[in-house]
Amino acid sequence: MTTLEIKNLQVSVETEDSAKEILKGVDLTINSGETHAIMGPNGSGKSTLAYAVAGHPKYTVTGGQVLLDGEDVLAMGVDERAQAGLFLAMQYPVEVPGVTVSNFLRTAKTSIDGEAPKLRHWVKDVKGAMEALRMDPAFAERNVNEGFSGGEKKRHEILQMELIEPKIAILDETDSGLDVDALKVVSEGVNRVKDKTGLGVMLITHYTRILRYIQPDYVHVFVNGRVAESGGRDLADRLEEEGYDRFLTAGV
Repeated sequence: MTTLEIKNLQVSVETEDSAKEILKGVDLTINSGETHAIMGPNGSGKSTLAYAVAGHPKYTVTGGQVLLDGEDVLAMGVDERAQAGLFLAMQYPVEVPGVTVSNFLRTAKTSIDGEAPKLRHWVKDVKGAMEALRMDPAFAERNVNEGFSGGEKKRHEILQMELIEPKIAILDETDSGLDVDALKVVSEGVNRVKDKTGLGVMLITHYTRILRYIQPDYVHVFVNGRVAESGGRDLADRLEEEGYDRFLTAGV
C-alpha cells in the first residue's frame, strides 16, 4: 500500500511585481488503487498542485508537507521523486530533439529501477504497450514528441507510465485535445496500469467526459487555491449540470 499525503500545502509563484500565492492550504490523501478527480475553474490551482508535487522550480512551497509513504517529498530532487514512485503526465508534453522514444523509455526505466531492463523482454514489453495504445511501432524511432500530434503526445505519456509502473500518477488534463477515440484509448491505458499495479491516480480535468472511462473514487472541487468540496462521482455529475457558479458566488 502506497500513500501520498498532502498537508496544508501552500505554494506561490514569482510574477513581475511580487510572489503570488496560488495554493492556500491544500489537504489531500491518495492511496494505492484510488482515483481522485481534481476539478475546478481556470486559475484555481489544479496544475500548480501537480507541478509543485512533481518539483517544478517555477513554484515555491511556502508551507505544508508532501509525504510519500512517510518520506518528505519536498526534500527530494525531481529525479528522486520519480525514483520514489511519482509520475507526472504533463498537459503540454515537451519535445526532446535528438532523443528517440525507444532510448528515452529505456533510459527512464533504467533510472527508475537502478538497472537496465533485459533487452529481449523490454522490446516485447514496449511493443505490447504500443499496440495496446494503438501507436505505430515507427514512433519508437522518432524523437520524443517531435512532430507528434496532441493525441500522440498524450499516448506517449501513458506509454511511459505503463512501462515505468509508478506508485502514484498525476495526470494533468490528459484529456485536453483528445478526440473520442483517443480519449478511450488513453483512458483504457490508465485503467490497465491501475488494474495491474494498484496505481493511485490524481486526475486533473475540467470536464466530466474522461470520468465516463476512468471512474473516480473521489471528486474534489478546487476554487481559489483550496479544496472547496469533496465527494463521489455524483459531485462530478452535479458540476456538469451546474458549473462552478455556486462556489464562485459564495466567495470560497
